Amino acid sequence: MNPQIEQFVKEIRQRLPAHGSPESAANELRSFIVSVTGTFSPEMESNLAEALGQVQSTLQKVEILRRNSLTKTRDDWYPGPAATDQHWPALQGYLRNAKNWDHESIGVIDESSSEVVSLLANPAEEQFRCRGLVVGYVQSGKTANMTAVIAKAVDAGYNLIVLLGGVTNKLRAQTQRRLLSDIVERHRHMWQLYTTVDDDGDFARPPNGQFTMPVTGRAQLVVMKKWTSRLNAFLQTVERTPPTVLRSLKTLIIDDECDQASVNSSSKEHDMTSINEAIRKIIRALPAVSYVGYTATPFANVFINPFPHNKDELDDLYPEDFITDLPRPKDYFGAREVFGFDPVDAANDEGASAGRDMIRIILADEVAKVRPASNKDRGTFMPAIAKELERALLWFLITSALRRRRGQAGSHMTMLVHTSPNVNQHTRMAESIRAWLTLHADAIRNASGGAWDLLKEVWALETDRVPLEGKDENSLDPDGLLPWLKEVLGKLEVAVENGESVERLNYADEAKTYIVVGGSVLARGLTLEGLCVSYFLRTSQQYDTLLQMGRWFGFRHGYSELPRLWVTQDLVSNFRALARIEEEIREDIAFYRERKASPLEFAVKVRQIPGLAITSAAKMRHAYRTSISFEGKHVQTIRFDHRKDGIVSSNWSAASRFIDEAKAKGKFDHERGVFEAVPLASVRKFLLDFQISDQHLDLKQDMLLSYLDKAAAGLGFWNVAVVGPERGQASSRALGFLGNVPTNRRSRLAESGEYADIKALMSMRDILVDADDSRVSPGDKWKDLKGRRPQVPLLLLYPIEAESKPSAPTISKDGRPTRVALDAVDDLIGFGIVFPGALDRSGGYYSVELDVPTPEQLEDDGSQGDENG
Repeated sequence: MNPQIEQFVKEIRQRLPAHGSPESAANELRSFIVSVTGTFSPEMESNLAEALGQVQSTLQKVEILRRNSLTKTRDDWYPGPAATDQHWPALQGYLRNAKNWDHESIGVIDESSSEVVSLLANPAEEQFRCRGLVVGYVQSGKTANMTAVIAKAVDAGYNLIVLLGGVTNKLRAQTQRRLLSDIVERHRHMWQLYTTVDDDGDFARPPNGQFTMPVTGRAQLVVMKKWTSRLNAFLQTVERTPPTVLRSLKTLIIDDECDQASVNSSSKEHDMTSINEAIRKIIRALPAVSYVGYTATPFANVFINPFPHNKDELDDLYPEDFITDLPRPKDYFGAREVFGFDPVDAANDEGASAGRDMIRIILADEVAKVRPASNKDRGTFMPAIAKELERALLWFLITSALRRRRGQAGSHMTMLVHTSPNVNQHTRMAESIRAWLTLHADAIRNASGGAWDLLKEVWALETDRVPLEGKDENSLDPDGLLPWLKEVLGKLEVAVENGESVERLNYADEAKTYIVVGGSVLARGLTLEGLCVSYFLRTSQQYDTLLQMGRWFGFRHGYSELPRLWVTQDLVSNFRALARIEEEIREDIAFYRERKASPLEFAVKVRQIPGLAITSAAKMRHAYRTSISFEGKHVQTIRFDHRKDGIVSSNWSAASRFIDEAKAKGKFDHERGVFEAVPLASVRKFLLDFQISDQHLDLKQDMLLSYLDKAAAGLGFWNVAVVGPERGQASSRALGFLGNVPTNRRSRLAESGEYADIKALMSMRDILVDADDSRVSPGDKWKDLKGRRPQVPLLLLYPIEAESKPSAPTISKDGRPTRVALDAVDDLIGFGIVFPGALDRSGGYYSVELDVPTPEQLEDDGSQGDENG
């Protein structure tokens, strides 16, 4: 763009709020320039006209498509930003000029925030109560959408903004600081603040005990923790506010990380946890309020009962007005990119879907060196700088030096070390890291000694596995990087960040280079700026907790090839399973949105997703009874106890008996190799006899059997087939009357540990074995192919070759394979099931008793231990 036109656009926008129209603002700009310079050339006139046209085009009334939302039928009241708006234009300019956002990114945030604002209640109404949910991705810029929604909501007439900023002082302060920088400081005189960024700056009852009468065009701001004491103080302030003032308040409550603490987690249906009750009482006490929850892990929120027993007295927080799924941001990488995704063809795509080559495995012997074996040892245990931790530290020094060489010295750079929830272990780990740096810093500065040799080894290994993308870096070596390595060592700080730490992360001022050691406070919400290297041992039995631990997700502009993640085998496997479930949720939201379903209709269906059941059971530490349906779904065994001879042999025998029974009681179509009209009783017996690996997070025997029993009327007869290649190695044992059958090759993921994780068993074409049209075209999706199947349940058996060596491309450049031979004690048998029905088809409720987490699991989740916040 012509620089003068660009400057004219900026000047017109700045004048808009005071002039009311782009034309008036442009005329004032012309007059100002003439008064200063005495002239206004024809070229300037042409450029001003072009700038005016650009501003006008952005202010035209647009149809807000609500393309990302499930919503109630509602009146349109918000046409988008207006010419006289103050806060959104200021935020837009700040993003463009101070944060250097590009035009496309600002356009995405503009469109998505307008969609959310259009779904709020109209602040011109005297009374209203609206509840919504916005679903983003972990570390994906949800806060940017949140700030844009606040800016536009205030422009539209909301005058009391309440942001519930997590459950820790650090997260609340971080959120307050972000709102101040992005919105408040743009027009400071237009805001009345009830909270500050200080540790003691949380909400307290004001001196006069009440909220003040709002001033037209101005807004009041509260950023507070979700602590009962703070919420009750806010409620008391509302209750003591005179009715005349209360009726003038148009309140927007934004609940950041709304799946944490806000949801009722009482073990009894009729009870409420104190935080949940306080939020609900606040909503009830305000005559005009819109409540919007933001989260990347909506599992608990969509499991809220939308029809609680006391709904007439106190609404729950179910998002009955709208659910918005924010679009996946450009250049974002999350669970899918890091941990991989399901291949379309499981037999021939073992490596292409594995994700980015950024994961490094921490083996069990190293875990024992950096983390106490049990809680009783944590008082005396001193963590060591073990092999992989040392490599991680050296790679962080290298990446920080590379980023400085790339001109990013003014940016934050962070490494995360998260091995334990215990405060004393954080302090000791930090001491060990500082001691290691003291011991080896001079050797690195002098490019000599064992530490320097190891640094060169790490450089060669990592840059071979993932080539560098910076200018001239292919010919670079550590010696050439030495000036920047010295700078890194001079700037490097080791910080402890937990509920008791005196040291504080401070990203507000000059650029920082941090190694941050911490616990639970780092596992949710808190942003680690410029995070590039993570050494992470913690795990969780809860899907939402596990996802939120993924601080390594997000944006890495200018260094996207540098991030590395050191984790255990189990954590990788759990995240890989979770990546599938996360995508299922978003697919379901899109599916129901296409059919114009409301959030209330969606709620029933979401609670029928098998993959969410385990999350719901562990969520909030008590057992739930929930509705589970496999209608329209397909499930498959992908994890096997491949070294347990008894289980392997027993499962093969169960399959052999089942095949013989399928022939005896059903009809065998020899041409297609399909058994038809196999009775449900035979299928149920097979599933009862088959031992599904306990390592499955989203497929449990009791869930399957319970569903079969409750849905028996619609699942009376099944089609059954054995899936195998035409020329595969013959099985070592007979599969019933079929004899020795060709076996499938399914190698296992290298990091799957004591059990075998094969990632995917079924291929798309398999589910059409009993369909009239078995063609699969590029771009076909599972739901498309299911629509061509007969409305009959299908059970597929997969004989798997015991050895199952992987294909050649699965070997990484450093010699570590991404896949290895299955190496089972004998041939395995796996199964897949395709259930008939459609996801949007109404159906019954099928109750399943879910497991209660053990105290040990809760302690592993960090919910017990000595960390405070």
